[in-house]
Amino acid sequence: MSDKYNISLVTGDGIGPEISESALSILETINDNFSLQFEIKKLEAGDTVLKNTGKALADETFEAIKNSDACLKAPVGESAKDVIVYLRRMLDLYANIRPAKSYPNIPALRDDVDLVIVRENTEDLYTGEEFDIGDAAVAMRIISEKASRRIANHAFMIANQRKMKKVTCVHKSNVMKKTDGLFASTCSKVAENFPNVKFEEMYVDACAMNLIRQPQEFDVIVTTNLFGDILSDEAAQVIGGLGMAPAANIGDDFGLFEPVHGAAFDIAGKQIANPTSFILSISMMLEWLGRKHNDTNCITAGTSIENAVWEVCLANIKTKDTGGDKTTMEFTKEIISRL
Repeated sequence: MSDKYNISLVTGDGIGPEISESALSILETINDNFSLQFEIKKLEAGDTVLKNTGKALADETFEAIKNSDACLKAPVGESAKDVIVYLRRMLDLYANIRPAKSYPNIPALRDDVDLVIVRENTEDLYTGEEFDIGDAAVAMRIISEKASRRIANHAFMIANQRKMKKVTCVHKSNVMKKTDGLFASTCSKVAENFPNVKFEEMYVDACAMNLIRQPQEFDVIVTTNLFGDILSDEAAQVIGGLGMAPAANIGDDFGLFEPVHGAAFDIAGKQIANPTSFILSISMMLEWLGRKHNDTNCITAGTSIENAVWEVCLANIKTKDTGGDKTTMEFTKEIISRL
């Protein structure tokens, strides 16, 4: 068990600084009430830093993140490729975990959705290998057996701990026979090691349709980088919008946690942003730290945050995007009062 956790907090662009203040308030409450200690280092990265210094993610910022126990990152703007995509690749955060869960009184397609999208986070088209050839542009899609195997393992381990115990491998191997064929066959081989988990395959277009038609039938979806990016935003909308959707970027030794949504420059400074996604990302971070360090206090604190969010929604206390009238900080204080 660790006595103190060093948390790096990237405050980001747009609404980032506002929801970062929510995150700080939550962490301070946990610090005071759960026998946990946090040392939080606020860091800047993104569009503003790029404009002022010429580099969206300074070397010293990267080192501070790398040397922390975990990172919380608020959204950044147009420089996302130079910040989050860079961090994912440099820290080998190969598993992008995006839960989509129905909460009470949140306008959503259904009230019984509880799924997790496990997205390969380091390759596919997002390596950025693009070229001009004459009057055409070409992108390289890289899918490896190693990356496919480890993301499949991660997905099955998550499913093995859940009630439904089902993994859906999403791909398009009927068209991309080499790349998606490799991904699908690798997932199928990993499935043999988890006889307690039901395994199925689905083409990505059918999955996109079924996320609307019958989202309650999904448990854990494992897929490639680009498909996972698109499907996880769709899944977030199914359960009430991007403001309700947390995310984790997990490697073998490090974890970075962030809201799914962007920097929302149009509402920046208005105190109307929904901090739920970032708050639930803190919950994911604490549970991950707890498992990594065998710290039951951390796991309890993480569960308590999710329970507090549930209770606040049950009391019909909401921000503007989900039909309520609470400001960012008013909503945060409602969570804090239940911790």
